[in-house]
Amino acid sequence: MAAQLDGDRGLYGISVAAELVGMGVQTLRLYEARGLLEPARTDGGTRRYSDNDLTRLRRIGDLLDAGLNLAGISMVLDLEAQNDELRAEKHEWLKTAKIAQPRPRKRS
Repeated sequence: MAAQLDGDRGLYGISVAAELVGMGVQTLRLYEARGLLEPARTDGGTRRYSDNDLTRLRRIGDLLDAGLNLAGISMVLDLEAQNDELRAEKHEWLKTAKIAQPRPRKRS
């Protein structure tokens, strides 16, 4: 049975990732240096970008196009991640919470 791939698995080298998202290799290195992205590394230290990394790079590009600078993008990405975590927590809470069902009303 083939291993299931997930969005976090580093599949692409830096040049392929840069081409796929339409950015330069140095730009990807800059985003990593600024903490906007953290690609996986091989044992030898080679960067490996995942599908989730490519999605994040495209989001960075969209935010740049909207006029944000890298500091603003960092804040937006952090807030989006926090929002995703809160939604996941809420979903889990709702699954496990025992919420009282309203009683049917008696008709007079």
